[in-house]
Amino acid sequence: MAEQKSNALIFIFITVFLDVVGLGIIIPVLPTLITELIDGSLSEAARYGGWLMFSYAIMQFIFSPILGGISDQYGRRPVLLFALFGFGIDYIFMAMAPTITWLFIGRAISGITGASMTTASAYIADVSPPEKRAQNFGLIGAAFGIGFIIGPVIGGLLGQYGPRVPFIAAAVLTLVNWLYGYFILPESLPVEERRKFDIKRANPAGSLMQLGRYPIIAGLVVAIILLYLSGYATQSTWTYFTMEKFDWNEAQVGYSLGVVGLAVAIVQGGLMRVIVPKLGQKWSVYTGLIIQIIFLLVIAFVPTGFWLLVSILPFALGGIASPTIQGIMSSQVPSKEQGELQGGLTSLMSVTTIIGPVIMTSLFYYFTNEGAPVYLPGAPFVMASILVFFSLLFVLRTFHKNAI
Repeated sequence: MAEQKSNALIFIFITVFLDVVGLGIIIPVLPTLITELIDGSLSEAARYGGWLMFSYAIMQFIFSPILGGISDQYGRRPVLLFALFGFGIDYIFMAMAPTITWLFIGRAISGITGASMTTASAYIADVSPPEKRAQNFGLIGAAFGIGFIIGPVIGGLLGQYGPRVPFIAAAVLTLVNWLYGYFILPESLPVEERRKFDIKRANPAGSLMQLGRYPIIAGLVVAIILLYLSGYATQSTWTYFTMEKFDWNEAQVGYSLGVVGLAVAIVQGGLMRVIVPKLGQKWSVYTGLIIQIIFLLVIAFVPTGFWLLVSILPFALGGIASPTIQGIMSSQVPSKEQGELQGGLTSLMSVTTIIGPVIMTSLFYYFTNEGAPVYLPGAPFVMASILVFFSLLFVLRTFHKNAI
């Protein structure tokens, strides 16, 4: 049984890894493609990039609880395969985009099928004992990290042949991932532990109300929302920030994201398995959040590209906080509700994706356009540091109130 669970974790790791490689490939070229389609500046493209993420998030917000509930009744495997196939077709759709409207439609389709991370998280919860969930959720972070080592580097290199080429490569990888899952990925949720799909619970409000039954989860909701929001300083403005401040090209952006991915993989795939057992879950969360507060400010004001790269590893160390919080929350609910929990968390993440990229890219535009009161490309990272600080306050309150 232990060997079977270990193999299942390897399967899901590879599935998430290939999915993230496909996503990472398009990141370095997206600003160039947007600029081409709108015939505008990089600063203007950043605003469009934020609204593209908004269109993805609003659809994910609506559909994640539905797909999470479906996975609780029919199993993780079919939902995961559906999501991967949808992503693959969507990349082809966006590669053919003749106008910016096509990109918006493509991102909306991605949002509908964007349950792969939700289902992967529920899958890991299914096969992990409560005391190891935090470390095993870190595997998703490690898969993200390694995927971002390879994906953006490939995207940066392929982007030299045109901004649409990486989308085709992403489609191929994602559909290979789907094919791999179809033949290799086993089901993780036994039939006897499933629950019937309930449309009243399969919506963002219903899902979050169900989570509110658990005091610790309810207390950590605000903290994790703020943490998710802060992440969009990096996710939605890194490419624009490095191109604007350091005049990097697509290949250099790809290499830098590769360094980010390597750091994340080292921390969440290796160091986390040592740090969390040694510090305990509570102090792992505290340590991770404090590190993020400090190094987000460092990144905001870093003077050169070299020092930006140097700051990445200590910044990535702060990533131990999020999967540890997720592990704490997961340990509060039974197996038959893991899909609902992860769907609810994905809905929360989608809420932040609705507003986070718009806030961060608007901040970037405000402080980099010709009429900016102060030139500060790192403004989104300053905002992110403030958000993590408030997240830390909510975590302290919740842990103290529930005697964790």
